[in-house]
Amino acid sequence: MNLHKTLAAVSGMTLLSRVTGLLREFLIARAFGASAYTDAFFVAFRIPNLLRRLFAEGAFSQAFVPILAEYKNQKGDAPTKEMVDHVATILTWSLVLVCALGIATAPVIVYGIATGLKSDPDAFDTAVVMTRIMFPYIGFMSLVALAGGILNTWREFRIPAFTPVLLNLSFIAASLFLAPHLKQPVYALALAVFVGGLLQLAIQLPALKKIGMLPRIGLNLKPSLQDAGVRRVLKQMVPATFAVSVAQLSLIINTNIASRLENGSVSWLSYADRLMEFPTGMLGVALGTILLPSLSKAHADGDRDEYSSLLDWGLRLTFLLALPAAVLLAALAEPLTTTLFHYGKFSAKSAAMTEQALVAYGVGLIGLILVKILAPGFYAKQDIRTPVKIAIGVLVATQLMNLLFVPWIKHAGLALSIGLGACMNAALLYAGLRRRGIYTALAGWPQFFLKLVGAVVLMAGVALWTAGQFDWLHLRAQPLHRIGALALVMVACGITYFAALLAMGFRFRDFKRVTNR
Repeated sequence: MNLHKTLAAVSGMTLLSRVTGLLREFLIARAFGASAYTDAFFVAFRIPNLLRRLFAEGAFSQAFVPILAEYKNQKGDAPTKEMVDHVATILTWSLVLVCALGIATAPVIVYGIATGLKSDPDAFDTAVVMTRIMFPYIGFMSLVALAGGILNTWREFRIPAFTPVLLNLSFIAASLFLAPHLKQPVYALALAVFVGGLLQLAIQLPALKKIGMLPRIGLNLKPSLQDAGVRRVLKQMVPATFAVSVAQLSLIINTNIASRLENGSVSWLSYADRLMEFPTGMLGVALGTILLPSLSKAHADGDRDEYSSLLDWGLRLTFLLALPAAVLLAALAEPLTTTLFHYGKFSAKSAAMTEQALVAYGVGLIGLILVKILAPGFYAKQDIRTPVKIAIGVLVATQLMNLLFVPWIKHAGLALSIGLGACMNAALLYAGLRRRGIYTALAGWPQFFLKLVGAVVLMAGVALWTAGQFDWLHLRAQPLHRIGALALVMVACGITYFAALLAMGFRFRDFKRVTNR
């Protein structure tokens, strides 16, 4: 399998997801701005999203995919299918229980996540209603994670990478066609989440049937609980859940702090986070998605050199693409936020506040992406305890930084703490991989990094100079001109960066990577 082509395919699907995601945020910003009600929506959406990351994309995937890869490579299709059926049975009925409890206890959950909303009873009640509408999303997305883990192990990456587009399309349709007809328009966004989750699950089913791995959900839990593979997955999920919950606990604390700041703070952070998701999704998520099954196979085969070289390839690509992205987020924060969001009810103040959060987030972009590359180095070896220990230390450090930064720069301080915490997390994961001999850097890193920094510095100069030629706020009345100006700046930066790399000897073929299926 050509990992470079696979990465390009997954990144292409992720790009489509992020583009439609930006369109959805543009429509939400234009229609709703940044207010107590948008804060209520983002808080309500964060609750099932947190659980999705905790149980689905986080703990479950980390525990399930390496064991699934081991079954596939060593035991064959029939035992693997039986294990998948049993895992799906346990997961499905657990999700039914979780969703029922979530709907019943929505007021308590909202209060725990964002106590600041209680000062506005209407916004609080709105958040509770939307939480109840959206809570089944955790069920849909957990099953999507199960399907995605199976498809990725079978090297079918495109469908799982495409599924988030359906959620974005659901948001877009709801914003344009449903919201104007509702007494409380923001409820349209909650309904979009429910429909989007259902669509994402539905599109996976034909792909699973094609490879013969469509799960059969049983009514009797006893055989499933007695399955040795299921027990191993559950055993791995305990530390995995704790590892992911540490990061999500930090996010919950930050959301609670933001809800106590000025109205709009939660929304400003959410809009900035959407821009951050562009590079983290296209590179970090895409690379992590294709690396975990490949690393799991290398581990099952006992090929330590292949394992280390896969990590090295991922790290080089990360620095090659994430370093310029981080610099551009800082240098072009105003052009990006004004061009994408500064319309309709989204004021100049909201644009400025989102810009501050984006710059602060950008400080940690490299760390956020590196964590998605380095953590699979432990997960593929079924070592989840080490990332847990690191995550606990990072949580404590992040909250200590909040005490320092939030009184100084308000909501942007929360973003800065998250970014710096991610950098600390990445550094500790890297040190752990090196110390245990799991990863050994290949030759040429000093020269590679020196050339990379030179190209990034040159690109940053072009970004600052070209962006300085336009008055981005005053171009609000001419959106097409503003979009064209941003495109011109981005093209100039891209040409400068890659031309500099070519001049210094970088070649596309140097980053190709092929592995055995």
